[in-house]
Amino acid sequence: MGTERYDRAITVFSPDGHLFQVEYAQEAVKKGSTAVGVRGKNVVVLAVEKKSVAKLQEERTVRKICLLDDHVVMAFAGLTADARILIDRARIECQSYKLTVEDPVTLEYITRFIAQLKQRYTQCNGRRPFGISALIAGFDYDGTSHLFQTDPSGVYHEWKANATGRSAKTVREYLEKNYSDELVHADEATIKLAIKALLEVVQGKNLEVAIMQRGQPLKMLDAQEIERYVAEIEKEKEEEAEKKKQKK
Repeated sequence: MGTERYDRAITVFSPDGHLFQVEYAQEAVKKGSTAVGVRGKNVVVLAVEKKSVAKLQEERTVRKICLLDDHVVMAFAGLTADARILIDRARIECQSYKLTVEDPVTLEYITRFIAQLKQRYTQCNGRRPFGISALIAGFDYDGTSHLFQTDPSGVYHEWKANATGRSAKTVREYLEKNYSDELVHADEATIKLAIKALLEVVQGKNLEVAIMQRGQPLKMLDAQEIERYVAEIEKEKEEEAEKKKQKK
């Protein structure tokens, strides 16, 4: 019995236990722009590969990072139209929760809401899974920083640092090698780590970077600030290379 008999049905398992539609959605994520998240003690950073914009296109309408609530920011890789639906649903849930409970949502609550919505679409007949992976970062009302990641299957996990989208494996390996608990106590070091990780697979000017510090609104770095960070990182790399040469 060939696997093609199962390809069109979302809710039917293949003979070896796979849900092909979910795996196809994960392939859509792998083709999406690379996104990186790093959680520091007092700051969370999301950095995303910025696709080149057509000459006559309005740049502000091409966004891969967005606010879900004042204290929750999300970056995504995958299908932008799918992400828009999830973002709208999540924003409504944030406001609904605040009206009902009179407290802002916790990061885990809104992540679980998004993950449950994604999972529902893996079981509904006549619908397909959401083709996006999201990095959700921010601060709970007690001041604790968090970084979560969700998959098209509806799985979610909390991370200290992670990447998703195209070349995510390369970026994740860089983060694993260079992340340390001491490093992320300093805000500048946390920001630089996220940018350095993305620069492993992306050119300097093609970045979109969002920074949220405890108790402060989200800040999107402008082109000049990104250029400054990239120049500093390149200078540090040159100095390190020079030191290695001298040791030899």
